[in-house]
Amino acid sequence: MLKKITLLSLILITLNSCKEKEEKSGDDSNPPTVVKKSKVSKKLFGYSLDNFKVVKDEIKRGETFGTILDEHHVWTPKIYEIANSIKPDFDVRRLRAGKNYTILAAKDSTEKAQVFIYQHDLVNYSIVDFRDSIYTKSVKKKVTTKLKQASGIITSSLSQSLDEKHISPVVANDLSDIYAWTIDFFRLQKNDRFKVIYEQKYINDTVPVGIGRIKAAYFEHVGKPFYAFNYVPDSITGIEEYFDDQTNNLRRAFLKAPLKFSRISSKYNLKRKIAFYGRIRPHLGTDFAAPVGSPIMSTANGKVIESKYRGGNGNYVKIRHNATYTTQYLHMSKRNVKVGDYVKQGDVIGWVGMTGNTSGPHVCYRFWKNNRQVDPLKEELPAAKPMKKEIQANYLTHIAPIKKELDAIPY
Repeated sequence: MLKKITLLSLILITLNSCKEKEEKSGDDSNPPTVVKKSKVSKKLFGYSLDNFKVVKDEIKRGETFGTILDEHHVWTPKIYEIANSIKPDFDVRRLRAGKNYTILAAKDSTEKAQVFIYQHDLVNYSIVDFRDSIYTKSVKKKVTTKLKQASGIITSSLSQSLDEKHISPVVANDLSDIYAWTIDFFRLQKNDRFKVIYEQKYINDTVPVGIGRIKAAYFEHVGKPFYAFNYVPDSITGIEEYFDDQTNNLRRAFLKAPLKFSRISSKYNLKRKIAFYGRIRPHLGTDFAAPVGSPIMSTANGKVIESKYRGGNGNYVKIRHNATYTTQYLHMSKRNVKVGDYVKQGDVIGWVGMTGNTSGPHVCYRFWKNNRQVDPLKEELPAAKPMKKEIQANYLTHIAPIKKELDAIPY
């Protein structure tokens, strides 16, 4: 009798063990997270958690708005109704894999989804509520800003120096924009140094969600100091500019290069002969090597006078800036403007490619002055409008404490 009881117990234990293994197994290695409620009532995206079963998950590759709602017991006709109803404000076809979403489902036995919340990023999210009527709204979380400081000495590149200090690469991009007309970031020297005061954005005062404007910067390049201070010289337009400690505008009429980060692979050279469809010609452009798909910027304001594919040029764009200057951008993978378009300095006009006569991905940048091709790197490019004399005293008073703070930042 004792042996029978022992045998029966072993069988039951084995069956329970097998059942537990079956329950733990499954194809989904990252199942949705079901949010458990605490005794204290909480809110999420403006909804009381006490009223719903809350499921948080991430959109997986191949998943759609329809498949997600179907998994949460919403019938196909209803899904179509929701998608069509909200399309003008929120196109469900634009959901992206890797983005987070939240389902607020009924607490009854159906556990049917009632609200879908899609997080575009840490700040912006869209709510689709289909409990009674169907509506959607876009919401932006409150963002606060704090001033931060950074400094460093260049050992190889500005990006690496900032990365070593765990500072966003956006700061490097913004500094390259500010100093685009005064410092050649392709030719930074070892032991060049920098200081910067910039805005860091937060939600809930603790979660960083991006970089704001750079308030002030100092760059020492080949022993020469370059200050930059953010200032609005015209209260009517409200446009921010960067000026140095002598009231000079750092902006120039032309950018030094049509790409933010690249390297010069071939310079303008009348003596260097290149093969061009069977003919030998001097190299009249400046080649900037960069990965395929890198955005190409217009180096100045102007009007697009050519945008097409032709022979060795491949996909190219030509822009007339005024009666004196014209620029051209060759070998694009794709063009982003058409003839007649007006572009601003820094606008993306296309992307780096290998079309036409080229052996590697780059943009060939050509520069005309008075209808003659010249070397843009050797041109004394015109400056932007100077600061008005009547506001210079106010500007110098404004930057005095900021400059003192900037100078006090240690390396």
